Amino acid sequence: MADLLTLEAAIEAVLARSEPLPGERVPLEEAAGRVLAEPALALVDLPPFPSSAMDGFALRSADTPGRLPVVARIAAGSPAPGVLRPGETMGIATGGVVPEGADAVVPIERVVQTDDNVEVSRRVGERDNVRPQGGDARTGDVVLEAGTRVGAAQVGALAAAGISEVTCARRVRVAVLATGSELRAPGETLEPGEIYEANGAMLAAALRAHGADVDRLAPVRDDEDAHRDALAHALEADVVVSSGGVSVGPHDLVRRIASELGVQEVFWRVAVKPGKPISFGVRDATLVFGLPGNPVSTLVGFELFVRPALRALEGERDPGPRFRQASLARPVRRNDARDELVRARWRGGALEALDGQESHMIVRAAGADALVLIPRGDAELSGEVSYLPLG
Repeated sequence: MADLLTLEAAIEAVLARSEPLPGERVPLEEAAGRVLAEPALALVDLPPFPSSAMDGFALRSADTPGRLPVVARIAAGSPAPGVLRPGETMGIATGGVVPEGADAVVPIERVVQTDDNVEVSRRVGERDNVRPQGGDARTGDVVLEAGTRVGAAQVGALAAAGISEVTCARRVRVAVLATGSELRAPGETLEPGEIYEANGAMLAAALRAHGADVDRLAPVRDDEDAHRDALAHALEADVVVSSGGVSVGPHDLVRRIASELGVQEVFWRVAVKPGKPISFGVRDATLVFGLPGNPVSTLVGFELFVRPALRALEGERDPGPRFRQASLARPVRRNDARDELVRARWRGGALEALDGQESHMIVRAAGADALVLIPRGDAELSGEVSYLPLG
């Protein structure tokens, strides 16, 4: 289909218009899940002093093997009690300051203690069990580069380096709206022709899990004024994600109303299944995604286009989509016109396509572990494939 944009070109078009948001100072305790907008630099050497990696005895390696008097005990958190002289040793706890004059630590289980003396039966190597000052990082070293998403390990590294605040991209503000007069909230009684609204809940859940600030609008009926009011409000956000109303039917109003409100459409219709009618546009710095109304199409559109855009807005260096590699448990038939994202589950270390790949089958999609990319072609695909993890 010559009029359809390729998947690769569509992703490139989205990312080209997803400029990083401004940064803001964030307390370290609130930085988890955020993306650094500036490098974070160590404020101290790490470790800040030579420290012991073991409970044991600090000594001079040249004095071993031998019998040495214990002249002091060093606890973690206390300064060294002075210079260690030749022929002496000091008891030391893990993390304790290795005193000046000592160049090694012998573990407690490798000595024999009698009164205030220890017998070291074997040679101890120079620098054994000593963590050198600045061995992990020096003052001014980059602890984390800009574009890094902060997780638990990163929080630990920043805290250890003395950093109490970091500069992060501000959270992305996303407005979510589902369109269609047939939509009803779960729990309400359905009348003939009505369905429960699932896409808005699904998108809001995915966005919140990502860390975005979400404004979920009420479902919009198929009415021009209702669409105009909802989209005008949504366009105040950084990103608008709508579902439904982007095809060519008489009630598909999203693209036309968005255009009237100043949205410049970048593309409409992509050579991908499910999700062909997806639209993408911009108004100033606001990104506007019009996802198809079928739930699986919404899910696929979010993973292929919206999530990478969020990462790019947050300043991540590799916004994606981040495909991984795996093997197919069974061959999959290709679509000769469009790339296809097939729902699959892990079976014995390989991915197996689920039965029921129609784009309305969200219950079956809920059991999927991955979206497997099946490139367009005229033959079955087997062996190694690219996939996006779900959940």
